[in-house]
Amino acid sequence: RAIGRGTQKLKIGPTPSYNRRVSPKNILLLALAGLTIFYIADWAYLAVKRLRAGGHGSDEPVRPTAIHLTIGFVTNFFDTLGIGSFATTTAAYKFWKLIPDEQIPGTLNVGHAINSIIQSFIYITIINVEFQTLFLMIAAATLGAWLGAGIVAGLPRRKVQLGMGTALIGAATIMFLQLMSLVPGGGEAEALSGVKLALGLGGNFMLGAFMTIGIGLYAPCMILVSMLGMNPTAAFPIMMGSCAFLMPVASLQFVRKNAYNLRAAISLAVGGPLAVLIAAFIVRSLPLYAVRWLVVFVVVYTAWSLLRSAAAERARAQVAGATV
Repeated sequence: RAIGRGTQKLKIGPTPSYNRRVSPKNILLLALAGLTIFYIADWAYLAVKRLRAGGHGSDEPVRPTAIHLTIGFVTNFFDTLGIGSFATTTAAYKFWKLIPDEQIPGTLNVGHAINSIIQSFIYITIINVEFQTLFLMIAAATLGAWLGAGIVAGLPRRKVQLGMGTALIGAATIMFLQLMSLVPGGGEAEALSGVKLALGLGGNFMLGAFMTIGIGLYAPCMILVSMLGMNPTAAFPIMMGSCAFLMPVASLQFVRKNAYNLRAAISLAVGGPLAVLIAAFIVRSLPLYAVRWLVVFVVVYTAWSLLRSAAAERARAQVAGATV
């Protein structure tokens, strides 16, 4: 049986008998395994169909490059340690101008989905959270992502830039508050009930929707559960489980609308798993205070870059309208 609250070690119990009921947590993990198989199969089918149709050019690049794979490895390494991957990946794409801005939200969700699933299997197994709380929080985030992805996948470039820029400012603010110890440190609870559960579900629903525009769920979710009195360690299975279920669900909408960059997404999916395993089982923890400050500055820069690009898009549209 897994031990919670930070020890993250497995306690070996008696050998289970064959007539013992399957635990709800194992049923949840089996459902995630089934969703993963469906997601990979559907993504592969639609990607091949896209390439054969040549809608994005029959010579669309697919093979991962060194820089794409490095981004996948580095961002998922720190993601597993709780920093998050969306803001850092967005910053890398903007800095090296690797993909168009309007493809960033879809690429983040499609490419990081498999890595989030691996993280979820690890942390749901080794950290205890009351099952009802875990299940309902995951369901709320997944529903939010499903509704959000249907909207974001069809947005024009400028609205994506504005949405992501604004959301990243919010993420940087949350990270800054954490670093300055201006948010609650959390309690000892491993479950939510009553009004606190309702607030948690509403909050995670919104965080799931924000995921589809490219804003990560990890830091806000950790603050949410801490404010509700839960042990901050409990945030790991909740936030990783939420992402593991919501990202495949949201990603398939981006995939079906071709609202993502295929090579970048494949690179994230291929470059990340080894980093996740190294961070979870070998490194486990690092002195990340300086890294978190660096991430705050990077996120602010990226948000400013996206908002500046949105302003440039608007100026070009106004000039084009004036010349018609």
